[in-house]
Amino acid sequence: MADDYRGVVGAFPYAFGASDSRLFRSYVVLGGLVTAAVSLLFIAAVVGVIAGTTGGRGGSLTLSRSFFAVVGLFVVVPLVAPVLFVARRHRRRGRDDPADGPYDAALAAAGYLFVGSLYVGLVISVPPGQQTTPTGALAPLIAALYALPQLAGLIPPFVAAAGILLAHRLLR
Repeated sequence: MADDYRGVVGAFPYAFGASDSRLFRSYVVLGGLVTAAVSLLFIAAVVGVIAGTTGGRGGSLTLSRSFFAVVGLFVVVPLVAPVLFVARRHRRRGRDDPADGPYDAALAAAGYLFVGSLYVGLVISVPPGQQTTPTGALAPLIAALYALPQLAGLIPPFVAAAGILLAHRLLR
């Protein structure tokens, strides 16, 4: 088929063209940009870790290098999952199925929630020495997030990633 996508990168333009949901199309654009930015950050981090640990022996240094790659996958996979789910659905069912509108919109909303949860998780995990005094309308919320233990920063992205899978399961 001429309009089939080929792999992850091809799924983005395919899903953008196949969906009629404006919310989903906006997520394809934002999700693609965030995925590219996060991928570049993790690649730079892995290069920095490798450069900082060259000449050392294996063991824990090798584990820290692998840890960066695994964390990167745990962030990137939920970012691209809504696009891949929608592209797969449109490819299998055809582009004009009326049941696709709510599915596309729900996965876009779940994707946006995941992007927001990454920000919340990052705010929670800011080390105390780098926290600034929050100001503005969101100051109480930011202060409450700073007060949480740093490991609690993992919870929002995991819950949001589960929300993507739940939306997919319930609406397919």
